Amino acid sequence: MTTDSLDIPEQYLRAFSKEEINEMPLRHYEGEILVVRSESDLEQALEGMRNSSLLGFDTETRPVFKKGRKPGPPSLLQLATADCAYVFQLGVLPLNEGICEILANRRILKTGVAVRDDILGLQKHSRFKPSGFLDLSDITAKYHLQTHGLRNMAANLLGFRISKSAQCSNWAKDKLTRQQIIYAATDAWISRELYLALEELGLT
Repeated sequence: MTTDSLDIPEQYLRAFSKEEINEMPLRHYEGEILVVRSESDLEQALEGMRNSSLLGFDTETRPVFKKGRKPGPPSLLQLATADCAYVFQLGVLPLNEGICEILANRRILKTGVAVRDDILGLQKHSRFKPSGFLDLSDITAKYHLQTHGLRNMAANLLGFRISKSAQCSNWAKDKLTRQQIIYAATDAWISRELYLALEELGLT
């Protein structure tokens, strides 16, 4: 099937410049966020995700600024349902069996960008067999959409920009700032929204 046969609107087939993206309205996730730090938080999160068929997925890893030093495992795991974004602090509460079951459940679709690297990082925390993951960039590349990364995809498919200002902050610290929490939740939320936008275009 070609892009022509799908009749994809031209606006999605062209590249947006950095200047064009910067002129777009800035948006972030405004729904409920649960920062998972305790067993009770974890039980609430698992209950909220078990009946979901689609989760936005992302991780955050403490940046490395010294040449030659490899980054450690992710400090955060983010999963977003239609109703809530769950931000798991993996340095506070380890990646347990319940979360691994969701990451291995083929019936729960988990969408994000560069998910392979995220999965490999999470497997440094705990062994699990990943299933049900979809890399959004595989879809955009297949249909020649001029997008790369969450920020570009959001601009191209949703018509707004998301902030990347907290990207290089310390995700491993015990108490996250409100800016960090919103940033982390937004990345998971936007991954879910982008899948829905691609689905609406008939590309999934």
